[in-house]
Parts: sequence; structure tokens; C-alpha cells
Amino acid sequence: MASEVQKMPDQPVAPYIAFEHVYKAFGENRVLNDVSFYVNPGETLCILGRSGGGKSVSLQILMGFLKADSGVITVAGENICGYTELQLQALRRKVTMVFQNGALFDSITVGENVAFPLRERQDLHEDQILQVVRGLLKMVGVSGMENLLPSDLSTGMKRSVAIARALAAQPEAILYDEPTTMVDPLMAHLLGDLIQRLKQQLRLTSIVVTHDMRFARKLADRVVFLHQGEVHFFGTLEEMERSSAPVLQQFLELDELVLPA
Repeated sequence: MASEVQKMPDQPVAPYIAFEHVYKAFGENRVLNDVSFYVNPGETLCILGRSGGGKSVSLQILMGFLKADSGVITVAGENICGYTELQLQALRRKVTMVFQNGALFDSITVGENVAFPLRERQDLHEDQILQVVRGLLKMVGVSGMENLLPSDLSTGMKRSVAIARALAAQPEAILYDEPTTMVDPLMAHLLGDLIQRLKQQLRLTSIVVTHDMRFARKLADRVVFLHQGEVHFFGTLEEMERSSAPVLQQFLELDELVLPA
């Protein structure tokens, strides 16, 4: 592991999410190897790295869709590694995830998708649910689309609706898995503005898995760089860009070739 990885600090504010020495393998393929990082309340962490580096697996472990082989994962001060499925369901109301494909229900309308977490609560009248749905869709920039089906929407709009549905659960943290993949530059810019606005207005803690350095520059308080399942950097983006580590410089140079200024 690179020497530039920051140690877990002694700090007055406890991290909202923390990975400590987490390992995960699928057979002989070790996808996470002694991975440690943290996210403070209200901050945004971007997980960077090439495909297959363990970025999305980290999110799936955090949500309880996969189990870590060893290590400690804390959310809001609690070690979630031994959680039962019932406890994980409660966790997913506090920490929600926006998947690459949006994971919307194709057979129901946009409005019904966003209303789904609200109806699960069973404490709101129908007119209250409709009011919240309209407000959330307006917040994410797809106002007036509640009666459309997901198939009527572009990829970027689906992601916006998925964010609205995630917000309907009133989470404390949102995880975003490659939110700009397969969207045009304008939509990527709008999604970045949206995620930043949610952080500022709602003080949401966020983890964003991305390969897009422009997106990371807009959002990240800190970044963690995963390469072949190991943390090669954890710190601010400015510190990463000043690093002389070959694997980091190679990643940054490739990004400049793919996305010229």
C-alpha cells in the first residue's frame, strides 16, 4: 500500500461512515485488500480508480448486499458487519443508494416510484404523498414528469428520479454509483450541481463512485483512490494531484487525454 495513504485520524467529529482494514475476495480474486477510509458527517467522498478496482464492491458491502470477509465497517457509530437482514433494512432507510441503472420500477410511473418509500412509512395521507413527490421531482429538475414511465426518460433523467426516490426515504447519507456513466456532458454537469446542492441544503453525507475527475473536482471534500483492491491514496484531491506516485500520475494523465480541457 502506498505511503501517501492517510491514517485514520483522532478527530473531534466521529466519521459517519468508516472502513477499517476491510478485505473481500471472490474465490482467488481479492477485490478489497486492507481498505480503510472514512467520511465525516455532511461531507462528500469520491472513490476513484479504474474499472475492477473495488469501487462498486465497497458500496455493495456498505449497503449489506455483500459481506466483507474481515474488517470493521461503521455507520453512525455502529459496526454493521454482524447486522441481521432486519437491521440492514433499517440501515438502508438511513443510507440509500442510487444505482448506475437507476433501479426504478419499470411498470409504475415516475411519481409512484418516488412515492414508494413514502407509502412504506404508512403515516402520510395521499395528498401529502403527492405534495412531497411533486416537491422532490422539482428539486431534482424533472418537475411535471410524475405520470411518465421510466422508459419515457433519458438515462440522466432516470438518475434524477432515482435521487428523488432516495431522498423520499429522508436518509442521512446517499451513495452514488457512477452517476455520470452513459450521460451527456450537460446532464453530468446538472447531476453534479444537484448532488452539491443536496449536500449544502440537506447536509447529506455522500459517497460518489466515479472515474470522472471533473465530477470529483466539483464535489469531493476528500478522495480515496483504489487500484487492484488497495488504497493507494486517501486525502484531498489537491494532495492527490500533487502526488508523484506513478499509479496516480498515470490515472490523471489518462483522464486529461480522455477529457481535454
